[in-house]
Amino acid sequence: MINRYGARVTAALTVLVTALVAGVTAPAPAHATFGTAHIKPIESNIAAKSWASATASSGAPTARLAIDGDPTTSWYADGSSAPQRLTADLGGAYNNLRKVKVIFADRGVVYRYIIEASSDGRRWTTIADRSRNRAASRGAVHLFTRPGTRFVRLTVTGASGHSKVGVSEIQIFNYLRDDLILGADLSWMDDVQTQEYWVNPLAADRGAGPRLLDVAKDRGMEHVRLRIFNEPRDESTGEPTPIPRQGPERSLQSARWIKDRSMGLGIDFHYADSWADPSKQPKPRAWAELEFDDLTQAVYDFTGGYLRKLIKQGTTPDKVAVGNEIINGFLYGSEAALIGTTNPPYFVNRAGIYQSKPGGGLLWRYWQSTDPVEQRLYDEAWDRFTTLAAAGIKAVRDASPKTKVEIHVIVDAGRLAKTMEFWSQFLTRVKAKGQNPDVLAISYYPEWHGSPDALDLNLHTIATTYPDYEIDIAETAYPASGGDGSPLPNSPFPRTVQGQADAVQRVFQAANDVVDNQGAGVLVWEPAGYQPMFRAVPESPNTWEPHASINVFNASQARHILEDAVYVTTRAGRTPALPSSVRKLTTADNAIATIPVHWQALPDRATDTPGEVVLVGRTARGQVTAVIDVI
Repeated sequence: MINRYGARVTAALTVLVTALVAGVTAPAPAHATFGTAHIKPIESNIAAKSWASATASSGAPTARLAIDGDPTTSWYADGSSAPQRLTADLGGAYNNLRKVKVIFADRGVVYRYIIEASSDGRRWTTIADRSRNRAASRGAVHLFTRPGTRFVRLTVTGASGHSKVGVSEIQIFNYLRDDLILGADLSWMDDVQTQEYWVNPLAADRGAGPRLLDVAKDRGMEHVRLRIFNEPRDESTGEPTPIPRQGPERSLQSARWIKDRSMGLGIDFHYADSWADPSKQPKPRAWAELEFDDLTQAVYDFTGGYLRKLIKQGTTPDKVAVGNEIINGFLYGSEAALIGTTNPPYFVNRAGIYQSKPGGGLLWRYWQSTDPVEQRLYDEAWDRFTTLAAAGIKAVRDASPKTKVEIHVIVDAGRLAKTMEFWSQFLTRVKAKGQNPDVLAISYYPEWHGSPDALDLNLHTIATTYPDYEIDIAETAYPASGGDGSPLPNSPFPRTVQGQADAVQRVFQAANDVVDNQGAGVLVWEPAGYQPMFRAVPESPNTWEPHASINVFNASQARHILEDAVYVTTRAGRTPALPSSVRKLTTADNAIATIPVHWQALPDRATDTPGEVVLVGRTARGQVTAVIDVI
């Protein structure tokens, strides 16, 4: 992680430094692609998730086939007797499930059924009643609203003739919750104070602007995180920077700008004078030679003191991160020699200062060691680290009791076990010291942290192991250019504006799909600077505009949910009877109403022979598909 994370920060700084030398601060690379993005509301089939399961009243060994996401496989009951029950357990409750799609296994059968939902598997609410159905149909879409749903049960009360009951798919769709907080780390707003940002800078009505925050809020960002360096220093030399950007005093102004726009405020204490991440966690120079007890007190005093300044000026943070990506500990001291730390250069070159006293670095090299000495060193490092972290947590509680406390780590690709060991050790030890965070957070960059499916697994494992905590994705990003458009490692998304939107939206979905609504928020990391969502406007100096991908913040939430598929059965040679309207659910008031649908023309002789015909219909709220079974 040392070289990779070093490259991430160095690349970002190179863009900024080059621009400063030229006399213009330009966080977006000149080669950034610009284009359109088609962004649909998030819709996620929770039944197909790896943690969902299915049980059946008969035919139990094949029950999973009804929720495997593959319509070519089916669950079949053992016989034709009714009723037959199939129950999907989603692994936890969800507040924004809105649609159930049922596809039966066989064509030309009249299925009579009831669909119910439950939080506990004991008390059930009916969400669809087709127990008196008389029409042959292979499936249907049902809209509903029931917060807290974990179980969905399909009871087939009858089938025409002696048909065997079978289900190809039961799909249960989740939509983006209102309370999932979407935002960004926009700390570099401090560096670009003189730049103008507009939604449409070349139009007669330029839209929101002229500040970065104006565009960010207009495009749907709700929460802004600010990183705080103790005394900003050059990462190579260790000398104070000429302008102390992202330092405590300048960040007070950034916090005011955020709160002036009624946006949520997050504070990310690096407890360092330069970048802190999994490969480097240097002590600030002012604390470098403190004895450990004094270092602990310094963490408490600095944290609480800065929060009191924020509160005094009317900018109470909503959330505070005690450390940044601290999977390997923080505030490294003399233990850095055993860790093998090589970054930042000043920390190594001035080891006599920065590594003179113990700090909070973790000795992962001794994890699972059976050597008594190594195990003792492992435990002692954990105790030092959690003593420092507990001091930071306590300072937040004492200074700002309503502010949530976040602990932010990573799950490196294939290293979930390490992160789970971190949470086990950390939470056990800080609670023993009388402290406890509110939020467990991770970063997600696919090139380092794995595929989107791995992200799903990581979030699910953390959430189900620690159900009493909120879960955040504190950092994520995806480029809109580079590599000839080829995806980043571990990602299916091209490096285009559309791919950027899809990649970011996939992270929103992952957080939203965490069981029991534990997913609390997602922050995009520096969308105006690193893997940017903005570009310089060639026709206007010192002016920036957003990529279309930034609309992912506003466009990911469904306002209306459509009955987007209908299933019709007809005899060969006959014209199918297609509905003139379908249902739609308006999420603002949970009202279900009908909406006209206009079907494309049926091709000549399309139903002359048995088979399947698919037609597309148009409504004011989107497309509908008609699946016509010709028998």
